[in-house]
Amino acid sequence: MFLRELLRHLRGPVIVLLDNSSTHKGTPIEQLLGQQLRLRIEHFPSYAPQLNPDEGVWSLAKRELANSCPNDVDELMEDILGSIEGIRSSPQKLRGCITQSDLLFSLR
Repeated sequence: MFLRELLRHLRGPVIVLLDNSSTHKGTPIEQLLGQQLRLRIEHFPSYAPQLNPDEGVWSLAKRELANSCPNDVDELMEDILGSIEGIRSSPQKLRGCITQSDLLFSLR
């Protein structure tokens, strides 16, 4: 599970911000929260994509993919993964997604 790996690499209290997807709720998350007292999970408000920096990542990816013309599903998948990797490996792009969101203003 991703959160267990995250906790292995981070020290001290950890706060994770998640959207309201059903995959981010349920028994496995509750069990982990019971075992890891230094982990706290906060959920973005419903219907508030402007607070989620992930929306900026998808916006950048879609902008890049709008100019691609894959010949098949495999090529489409390559284009998608390449676009996401380009964003993931760019601290400047990731920082832009965070600062462009309204998240920083709501945390103050």
